[in-house]
Amino acid sequence: MSATPAQRAGVRLTARGAIAVVVAATLAGELLASVFGWSFAVGATFVAGCLAAALLINPRDLLSLVVTPPLLFFAATLIAELVRAIGAASMIQALGLGLFTSLSAGAPWLFAGSALVLGVAWRRGLPGNVRTLREELRAARAGGEEPRKPAAATPAAQVFVPEPEGYFEPKVYGRHRDTAEGPPAT
Repeated sequence: MSATPAQRAGVRLTARGAIAVVVAATLAGELLASVFGWSFAVGATFVAGCLAAALLINPRDLLSLVVTPPLLFFAATLIAELVRAIGAASMIQALGLGLFTSLSAGAPWLFAGSALVLGVAWRRGLPGNVRTLREELRAARAGGEEPRKPAAATPAAQVFVPEPEGYFEPKVYGRHRDTAEGPPAT
């Protein structure tokens, strides 16, 4: 089954975007449950968010999405219960009881959402992502590559590690920076 050009050109989410969709949908369900008293709203919106995320995510990011639904459901439930517990006489007790109740009631929905993400991701190419990851790991092991050591573990004069993106200073990639003492000895 091949996608048409119009389907391929549609909206695609990164892993972060898909995760944000699931969290936003679950929080919206928590809001609906609080305002209208619809106890099913949390689970239904979580499952809907999982389906939307699984359908809209870039195929290369499927592996990241498949493992996150339980954590996302817990995070959204924790945020909602923290907000509910703010005005309680005993915030810790209200938070604990609220989490226990909400997570227990949401377990079937959590299972359904997780299974739905896995099923949709499987159809969209998850086995290929797993195969690619295995090949990369196997190649790294066969090539004798060792895991990178933290920068502090090796002297700066021996190994140059470029800074990650996002720092507000000039970047110099691929060579040592000029210092007052001159270039480092090789």
